[in-house]
Amino acid sequence: MTERTTIERAELGRGGPVVGVQGLGCMGMSEFYGDTDEAAARATLEAALAAGVTLFDTADAYGSGANEEFLAPFVAAHRDEITLATKFALERRADDPAYRGIRNDRAYIRRAVEDSLRRLGVDVIDLYYMHRRDPAVPFAESVGAMAELVREGKVRHLGLSEVTGAELREACAVHPIAALQSEWSLFSRDVERSAVGAAAELGVAFVPYSPLGRGFLTGAFADAAADLSAGDYRQHQPRFTGDNAKTNAALLDPVREIAAAHGASPAQIALAWVQQRAAVHGLTVVPIPGTRKPERVAENTAATRITLTGPELALLEPIAGRVAGDRYPDMTFSSAAREE
Repeated sequence: MTERTTIERAELGRGGPVVGVQGLGCMGMSEFYGDTDEAAARATLEAALAAGVTLFDTADAYGSGANEEFLAPFVAAHRDEITLATKFALERRADDPAYRGIRNDRAYIRRAVEDSLRRLGVDVIDLYYMHRRDPAVPFAESVGAMAELVREGKVRHLGLSEVTGAELREACAVHPIAALQSEWSLFSRDVERSAVGAAAELGVAFVPYSPLGRGFLTGAFADAAADLSAGDYRQHQPRFTGDNAKTNAALLDPVREIAAAHGASPAQIALAWVQQRAAVHGLTVVPIPGTRKPERVAENTAATRITLTGPELALLEPIAGRVAGDRYPDMTFSSAAREE
């Protein structure tokens, strides 16, 4: 058993796995953020576990399966200590690296779970998410196909990503949902329109991805175009480009001011804000910031011990409404596009 410090723990859903109140997003270890130092990435996994992180998040789409394969040795070494989450639905093609399709049909789901089990080297996945929803496929059919995997012992708990409150209610009528994963941060609050309230009502945990605004909220990007490597996909993200980037960089002044008062980093304040959504909205919140550096794990998990005051929260409240640019170049795949 790995010796580690203790961060608080929380249950994902009603009867779901109990995990550290902060998880680790593993996507960037294989793709999207430029070259990765594999040794440092593996050290990051170990550092996270030592810090009390137990929820490790991947997807079959990350590196077209490479991220699941990358995690397999770590999973094998610590299987009884971690909660393993992966996802299906984003279809990629070897002959077209830019292609992103969405598949929610039963045949695809059954094939995808077998491929993920094989790449991860496990017999069962702890938390299996639908990565994105295909509105062309009846939702109850898709969730029903996922529920079959639970009955067959291939999956322990179900999750959804980027769904609306109405869609979450529809899914829960078919099978219990442990967690809803969507983007939620000081920069992105569209989930508060319906999904957050529904999750609180239904006892579904919320797992915010990109709680640091894909790194923008760390304050590291004075000039995003100049500060990002050629292989970094954020160069094409609306919030990181042109005048949008300049506008958004100016929004960080109150974050820095509060960070200085706490002797903390801007990233820690941004994460503390997300963690405190649990108390604000009355639900379990387990953000999954991604990093490839062990020292960042210590910084991120320390944010779970920061409590922002009422006046500080009020100072941060207007930020999301002033952000320039959408969170994706194409918002079609997001829950925001389906909100009424």
